[in-house]
Amino acid sequence: MNILLTCIGKRNYIIDYFKKEIGNKGKVFTADNLNTAAGIYYADKSFIVPEIKNKNYIKILLKICKKNKVKAILSFIDPELSLLAKHSKKFEKAGIKCIVSNYDAVELCLDKYKFSKRLEKLGIPTIKTFKKAIIKQKKFPMVAKPRKGSASIKVTKVNNKKELEVLTKYNKDLIYQEFITGQEWGVDMYVDLISKKVINIFTKKKIKMVAGETDKAVSEKNKQLSKICEEVVKKLGLVGPIDIDCFETKKGFVISEINPRFGGGYPLAHACGVNIPKMIINNLRQITNTPRIGDFKEKRYMFKCFKICIKTEEELL
Repeated sequence: MNILLTCIGKRNYIIDYFKKEIGNKGKVFTADNLNTAAGIYYADKSFIVPEIKNKNYIKILLKICKKNKVKAILSFIDPELSLLAKHSKKFEKAGIKCIVSNYDAVELCLDKYKFSKRLEKLGIPTIKTFKKAIIKQKKFPMVAKPRKGSASIKVTKVNNKKELEVLTKYNKDLIYQEFITGQEWGVDMYVDLISKKVINIFTKKKIKMVAGETDKAVSEKNKQLSKICEEVVKKLGLVGPIDIDCFETKKGFVISEINPRFGGGYPLAHACGVNIPKMIINNLRQITNTPRIGDFKEKRYMFKCFKICIKTEEELL
C-alpha cells in the first residue's frame, strides 16, 4: 500500500508515523513544489511538482499516483484540500482515495466569514465575525484577517479606527472578528472514512503559538469541549483528520476555526496514544476503526525543536 503526502513542507515527523504503520507492505511518497522542503528527503521517494495554482497540477498528481501505484493521497495545506475535494472523483476512477472531506464542507471551513455564520445558525459558540461594511460600528480592539487565509498570515490586531482605515485602504478582502481573550485550546479528531463516526477526540491546552502552529502545549481532557467539537464535526459532515482551534472564555468555549486536515500540534496527540495514521491505514485496508473518544494520556508536554536537514547541491531533487 503506497500513500502520497502532498505539500509536505518540513513535516518529516508525519512521514515517520506513516512509515511505521505501513511497514514493509508499502511506501510513503511525498510531493512539494520546493526542492528545499525538508520533508521530501525523508520519504521513500519524493516528487517536485508545480504550485497548486498551476493548471496542470491535478493532472501531474494523477500521473504520479498511477505510475507509482498510490492507494491514497493526503494534503497538509488548506488551499489544496479544496482542490483535491473538487477533483476527488478523477482520483477515485483510478482507484486512488483522496483523504479529504467533501468540497462544500472544505470550502466552508476555508471561508472564515461563512464558517462563522454557519456555526451561529447551528447554535454552536463561535467568534463573532463581520464584513467591512459594518465593522466601523464595532468595538476595539478587533482582529482583521484574510477571509480565506491560513497559517496566521496577515492576521492583525486593530486597536482603533485610525489603524482600521490604514488597513482597509490596502487590504480589500478582509474579515473582522471580536478580540477574544482566554486560554487557547487545540483539538485533534478523526472521523472514520467508512463508518463516518467520530473515532477519537484529543484536547490540549496551548502554551505558545508560532506562525499559526502550536509550538508548545500540554494534553488535558475536557469533556465539555469534546462534546462541542463532536457536535460541530457531525453537523458539518467532516471526515478524516481534523484540527480545531478554540478559546476558553468566561462565558465558555468558542470555536475559532476548523482545519479539515492534520494540524501542526498533532505530534502531541500521537505521543499521547492517538494514532491517526494507523486509523487512516485501517480504513484504506477496509477496516472500520473502533471509537476511543478521550482515550489518551494526560499531562504530556510538547515543545517543538529544530531538526536540521543538510544536503549538497548534487543531492537536491
